[in-house]
Amino acid sequence: MKAARARFESFIEWVVAAALVGAIFAAGSVAVREFRTVNALTPVIARETRPDPPVPAGVPSRAVSVPMLLLADGKAIQVGDSLSAIARRLGRQAEVGTPSAERAPNGERLVRFYEYAGTRFVLVFEPFQRDAEPRIAAIYLQ
Repeated sequence: MKAARARFESFIEWVVAAALVGAIFAAGSVAVREFRTVNALTPVIARETRPDPPVPAGVPSRAVSVPMLLLADGKAIQVGDSLSAIARRLGRQAEVGTPSAERAPNGERLVRFYEYAGTRFVLVFEPFQRDAEPRIAAIYLQ
């Protein structure tokens, strides 16, 4: 009887050992899977894009909108510059073509064409607030 009991205990020890080895492999597999996969906690949006404003009438169809324009003589024009600052910086002789005017939410939108230091461009002036001086809302390169 002792021999049968010893054989049965030996069998139980092997079953327990096999169960422990299986549990260790299962835990290791789960741990490795968790380390290898990356889960995003929160999606990150760098910045929401606004739709481009409609191109004013008179601007050539192939013109490209830019936020800043560096001219050959080192002068710079950027969105937000006032109409009087551009008049002082470039002078009236740089204006070419006929300016046009449209209605805008805060007043009148002016579209003026310039040629300065060998560069042809279009400036769109618009007041950003009611009764404010018009400022550059867009710069288009031809």
